[in-house]
Amino acid sequence: MKHTSSNAFSRLRLGLVFLLWLGAEWLPAADGLPPFRIEIVEALTGWPVPLIELRTTHQARLVSDNAGRIACDLPELMGQPTWFEIHGHGYGVKADGFGMRGVKLTPEPGKSARIEVQRTSIAQRVGRLTGAGLFAESQKLGLERDWPESGLVGQDSVQTIVHRGKLYWFWGDTTLAKYPLGIFDGTGATTAVTPASAPIAPLRFPLAYFTNATGGPRGIAPMTGTGPTWVTGVASVPDQSGTPRLVCAYMKIKGLLEAYEWGLAVWNEDKSEFAPLKKLWTKSDATPKAPPVPEGHPITWQDAGGKVWLLFGNPLPRLRCPATFEAWQNRTTWQELTPPASLTGADGETVKPHSGSIAWHPWRKRWVTVFMQAFGKPSVFGELWYAEADAPTGPWGTAVKVLSHDNYTFYNPRLHLEFTPEGSSMLYFEGTYTALFADKPAPTPRYDYNQIVYRLDLSEARLKPAQGR
Repeated sequence: MKHTSSNAFSRLRLGLVFLLWLGAEWLPAADGLPPFRIEIVEALTGWPVPLIELRTTHQARLVSDNAGRIACDLPELMGQPTWFEIHGHGYGVKADGFGMRGVKLTPEPGKSARIEVQRTSIAQRVGRLTGAGLFAESQKLGLERDWPESGLVGQDSVQTIVHRGKLYWFWGDTTLAKYPLGIFDGTGATTAVTPASAPIAPLRFPLAYFTNATGGPRGIAPMTGTGPTWVTGVASVPDQSGTPRLVCAYMKIKGLLEAYEWGLAVWNEDKSEFAPLKKLWTKSDATPKAPPVPEGHPITWQDAGGKVWLLFGNPLPRLRCPATFEAWQNRTTWQELTPPASLTGADGETVKPHSGSIAWHPWRKRWVTVFMQAFGKPSVFGELWYAEADAPTGPWGTAVKVLSHDNYTFYNPRLHLEFTPEGSSMLYFEGTYTALFADKPAPTPRYDYNQIVYRLDLSEARLKPAQGR
């Protein structure tokens, strides 16, 4: 009997091993231990800080979500004193005696810890605006369960414009979860013109996307021709009847960022998409270089004579035309402008603008810009600067660096004056956070190739060199 029982037990054990080998779905699900909750906040303000990466000595990478939370669920670390190295692009902690920057915690299931980080950048991180899993870590902790997913995992550079009582948002190439090739004729959304309150952390900003028949996000610029379509220079201008028309320039892309066609397009209000109006240029041996076009981030400006203009620049104005639908499409009305090739930094260094936008700030009563520096340090395309001027065409004053990245890119920053409450000194901007064009960094999970919002307090003492008065 003893021998028979032993054989039966052996057969049962082998059966269980076989079932485990087939897969967990063959066995009843067992409740796992709850994660260890880590909350990361800014030391002076208590703000939750997204995009703080904790790295263990065995190279596990944990990244805080929009609420500044991390759900540490690594079973091998539970109950073990663990060193977490901190990386934060403008946030961090003091180095210890060995030059290490991090904290030592002992993860315990269901327990929690709070990490306070110092902000070294002038710009304060508000949160990620696009992509998947904005609150994924919180949701693993049982929080933020009602936050809806957009169905998109990555969205490139934004264009925004107020049109017919709504704020329109248009992005470039968009990535999806189902396959590496996503949507390459832009995506779009609308929101209220002014948010109910100024965006604060944790950033919760609902975007009403343009969707297809099945409810999924879709393209908004289905132009003919191979390759991606990028829209730029988005503006809302009145036609001769006074009706606002939503317009843009578009380019068709092939290969590695090579434009082979430029054109103008107009928003179809019924289909909620851009339709081509006219081609401006097609690349050929006879015309290898594109002419000036109304691209970038336009602003409306009234000159001393009372004439209203559209000024197109990225960041500083390079072209202008009268602010009407008819003038915008008539290239004989376009006038080229010559922005400065570089600005001077607070320490006397030469700073070459690459991309960005300008706007009138009511609190400063001046024109302001946030732009990405070309070939900056430490990141060649990740250093952002702030400057001011009395007129949109300049002259622009001293530039102050407000945001830096450690071997990462942050390009095409877009100002959001619609986020600034009346009488406030705050200035909001967003940009594209991506590993592209950097020196082979490990892409940050969930954040890479997405839009992140920052804000500047223009009363900040460190901005005084840029303000001049």
